[in-house]
Amino acid sequence: MPAAPQIGETTALRLLALALVPVASLVFYLSMSPFAGDPCYHQFADARPLLGIPNFLDVLSNLPFLLVGLVGIRAWIRQPPSEAPLSWLTFHLGVAGVAIGSSYYHLNPFDATLVWDRLPMTLGFVGLSLAMIAEAVHPSFDRHPLFPALLLAFASVFYWYLMHDLRLYLWVQTLPLLLIPAVLVLFPDRYTHQSYLIYALILYAGAKLTEANDRQIFELLGGQVSGHTIKHLLAAGACCSIVLMLQRREPTPRRELLTAVDG
Repeated sequence: MPAAPQIGETTALRLLALALVPVASLVFYLSMSPFAGDPCYHQFADARPLLGIPNFLDVLSNLPFLLVGLVGIRAWIRQPPSEAPLSWLTFHLGVAGVAIGSSYYHLNPFDATLVWDRLPMTLGFVGLSLAMIAEAVHPSFDRHPLFPALLLAFASVFYWYLMHDLRLYLWVQTLPLLLIPAVLVLFPDRYTHQSYLIYALILYAGAKLTEANDRQIFELLGGQVSGHTIKHLLAAGACCSIVLMLQRREPTPRRELLTAVDG
């Protein structure tokens, strides 16, 4: 009977380095004191109503999430990714769900409605994180950890809401931002068009920056568009970049999985 493939030393070290990303980031957040977030978070700069809709532009700017999510779901139905179909579907559903949850939240911003904004966001975070790991390491990561990871992600939202502690939710939110560069460095040349992941990271970083400067941007632009509205557009652009990558990429000859023998 032929011997089972062995994991080479180089691959083992890369897997260890990848495993340290979620572990070290979780330890980092848990080492912080519990915090509930900015008490003024719900006071967005642009509260102008239009057509009877309060906070109109912050609501309307969620529409791109729905379009990107539906495009991703449509492409998934036509040709699901072979190694991480469940995780990628979770990502697409999360992106589409953000449009609904965030719109609902911005109609009446306070903690109870923010729950329904953050829940679909965790779908996207978990889906993207596990898809990256499944494609870099082994397709089994698309199946076994998905349900427990979603439970943990949902629990992080309700833990914040009930206990007024954001640490676990921020860890779930940060994880794909750490895993994407880690996978690109540790497991390169898996697919073509990986630069789209870098574009997504840049756009998402821009989204967080404009979110943090909501009122300053609103005043700078003469009270026409707020930083939070721009944040929605940039974050949807980040999701669009990932969907475009999935549609255009091809496997590369040097793509590696855990089942391959590393010399």
